[in-house]
This record gives sequence, structure tokens and C-alpha cells, in this order.
Amino acid sequence: MHASDKYVRFDWAIKQLLREKANFDVLEGFISVFTNEDVKIEEILESESNQIYIDDKFNRVDIKARNKKGEIYIIEVQLSREIHYLERILYGTAKAITEQLHLGSDYKEIQKVISISIVYFDLGKGSDYLYHGQVQLEGVHNHDILQVTRREKRGINMPINDEPSKLSRLKNPSDIFPEYYIIRVNEFNDLAKTPLEEWMDYLKSGIIKDETQTPGLNKAKEKLQYLMMTPEEKSAYERHLDAIRIQNDVLSNAREEGWEEGLEKGIEKGIEKGIEKGIASEAIRYATELKKMGIPIEKIEELTHIDQNVIKTL
Repeated sequence: MHASDKYVRFDWAIKQLLREKANFDVLEGFISVFTNEDVKIEEILESESNQIYIDDKFNRVDIKARNKKGEIYIIEVQLSREIHYLERILYGTAKAITEQLHLGSDYKEIQKVISISIVYFDLGKGSDYLYHGQVQLEGVHNHDILQVTRREKRGINMPINDEPSKLSRLKNPSDIFPEYYIIRVNEFNDLAKTPLEEWMDYLKSGIIKDETQTPGLNKAKEKLQYLMMTPEEKSAYERHLDAIRIQNDVLSNAREEGWEEGLEKGIEKGIEKGIEKGIASEAIRYATELKKMGIPIEKIEELTHIDQNVIKTL
């Protein structure tokens, strides 16, 4: 790939660039291609959990957006392995749901949440790179899908104005309960021929075809090119890449230590304890490297969970 064709990684772009309204078209194209729906972003929302819990920020890039129908999208990039990742996806959607309700609000105020997770590690076993899950209520004996009755539909929160013509859209509980997409980037090894495959190629290799007309990617060519960034943006981006390399190295070493201890003991508890021990010992080295790179102490604390007073002594 030529220097002029170098595009910034999606995880950095989603954190630094795609939160701006002028760049919503890139984000809309991404969501539309993966969900097969025409999506228009109305606003970027702040997550209550992101504001309160430091560990929600560790190795995680989130965008929380609302479309014109009122539905909420949570887009998350996970770069390194996390043992209880599925549980954290569940927590994220549950938090997004409860954040919609204020004291005294009615349940009808709840809007559907769609979770999109982009993972760069081996999550579970499976041959596909894109997995999708919805909640359907199926009859135990007759195997029919439970339908929402007309009377019940009136109690379901609908898009703006609650027009009768829109009531017909809600047919199943799947229109209310959360929906999940998991994108396993490392599992993509195909040639990029379809819009979906072109997006996967970009997520994995950073390549965008010159002639692409894929929604979002055609706009990304204009907005995510490395050479178009200011010197300050380039410097911040290079620091981001360095932090990723260091972090992946730290967690890789931690996993090796964890597996060794686990194998010696022959029990799962030993594996998890070993991993925790490895991460704790390697976190100090990670924090030291970040400090040498000039990363602010507050940010190092956020990434490593090491107290600022300890970081100052490194």
C-alpha cells in the first residue's frame, strides 16, 4: 500500500474523528452495511457508565448513537482478549437501557438497543466472522413465534408522533429486546468483493479500494487518510499505535504466565489466578513505557488501573 493510500485504524478514528456530526456519514455507512438497514444518526450520546467507571474505558472504544427512529447503537472496539467479554456486552446493553429511564419515567420510554462489537481476538469457536443475535420468544410445544397483539402494540414506545402507520412495524418482541452483532476481525480471510467484505478488509488491514462505492468507506477515503492529518494528529495517532503494541505484548505475556500456572495446578482456578498475577506484574512495565512516551499520568492510570502515586515513582 502506498503512503498516499494509508488510512488510520478504525478504532482510533471512531474515538477521535467519527464523533463529529460532519463525519456521521462514515458511521452511518458502517452500521448500514453490517446491519443491512438504512441508518441515519441523529446524535452521539454520552454513556453514564463511561462517565463513572474507569474500567469501562480500559482498552475499549465506544460510540453510543441514536438514530432517527430513537433506537440506540452501541459500537465497541476490543483489541485484546477479555475473559468475560460476553458478560460485559450484556452489561453494556443493560446499562444503555436503564440510562433511558429517569425517576418516575414509564417503561414505554425505553428504546431498543443494538450492540455492535468489533473484536480483534479469538472470541469463542466458530467459522464465521460476523454473528448476529436477536431475542425471539418461541413456543415450547408448537414452536410458533409469539406475536405482539394490537392492543399491546399501543403500549410499546414507537418513533416520533406514534403514527398508526408505524404501529404495523412492531410485530415481535425482537423489535423491543436488545440486538447483538459480533464482528470477529481476525476470522476474515476472504477477498473483498461485497460491501460487507470491503469493510472487513479495512477493519483488518486498513485498506480501502480506490474505486469503492461502499457506504461509509467512500467517505472514509476522504476523511481518514493519514497524510491529511495535522502534525499533532499524526503524533497522537502514532502514540496510540505504540500503546496498542505495548498493551498487546503485556497481555500476551500475562496469558502465558497464567496458562503455565494453570497447567501446573491442572484446574481452571489456577489459570485465572495466573492470568491475574501475570497482568499485575506486567502492568507496571506497561505503565513505565507509557510514561516514557509522555502519556499523561491520568491516562496511564485509566489504562493500567495503577494508582497515580505509584506511577509517579516509576
